[in-house]
Amino acid sequence: MGKTSKDKRDIYYRRAKEEGWRARSAFKLLQIDQEFSIFNGVTKAVDLCAAPGSWSQVLSRRLNENYENLKQKSEKAPKIIAVDLQAMAPIEGVVQIQGDITNIKTAEQIIAHFGNEHADLVVCDGAPDVTGLHDMDIFIQSQLLLAALKITTQILKPKGTFIAKIFRAKDASLLYSQLKIFFGSVSCAKPRSSRNSSFEAFVVCKDFQMPEGFNPATLDLSTDINKLVGIDRYIAPFVICGDLTQPDSDTTYPLDFEGKEFRYCQPTQSPINPPYQEAMHMMSQVNIGKFPESTSVTLTGKNMSLAEFKATKAKKQDSNDSQK
Repeated sequence: MGKTSKDKRDIYYRRAKEEGWRARSAFKLLQIDQEFSIFNGVTKAVDLCAAPGSWSQVLSRRLNENYENLKQKSEKAPKIIAVDLQAMAPIEGVVQIQGDITNIKTAEQIIAHFGNEHADLVVCDGAPDVTGLHDMDIFIQSQLLLAALKITTQILKPKGTFIAKIFRAKDASLLYSQLKIFFGSVSCAKPRSSRNSSFEAFVVCKDFQMPEGFNPATLDLSTDINKLVGIDRYIAPFVICGDLTQPDSDTTYPLDFEGKEFRYCQPTQSPINPPYQEAMHMMSQVNIGKFPESTSVTLTGKNMSLAEFKATKAKKQDSNDSQK
């Protein structure tokens, strides 16, 4: 497969490299903003599950552009915080916290960086590694969304905005109803840069309001939500984001699309120590016969190190040879 194959298949992947974005997902947030104007009046923003950092890039560029345009009217420079368990290459104007969004200490760090103030906007593009078992993937994603909501209730100011990835499924209305308890407006947005074949979408939640009787420091968000009195079922409006001039994410475009001369671009920033790196290294060791001797293997239900496995195999071979 040539290095331009993905450039041909995915116009947004190609444009992301050309425009300096770390991932094609940057266009999703930009198109959501086109429809919902989520950056208006925002001076403090948090990007949860931020790696590799494309949404943090969007926040940095757009909020600083707004600040420069309104510098004479506002003295508050934007503050942006990116949170992820994985290390992330630095982004100018973005404070990074390598931490767990389910830990109360992470929320305390965010508030401290904001000078004991709360965020205007919280975004989360986090998603699990899909297994192919759709019901399992949908459940795990819903739990990740609720974890993001939990920390959001601790760091978002009243009237603030929350945006997060959701996998659309038959039970998505339950999540919409849960979110509606905390927000005056909840919409389901599908950016044009999100493939039609993908069941991902984004909840755009505006007008944050802490429900009476809710404890934001709780460790069990689902239990507290079930105790609250609210709407039994909420059907969120479904909105396509991005104007019709935007390319179709499922269409293959020629490399000279729009009459521009094609020049191959390297990815803007490779991931730092991605979770899959160790697995890829182990597979390469298998292929060249250099798998670590201490590696655990399972043989007929018995766990043993690779060295023990080799010794057992050699002993069995010697026994077979002696019987010949």
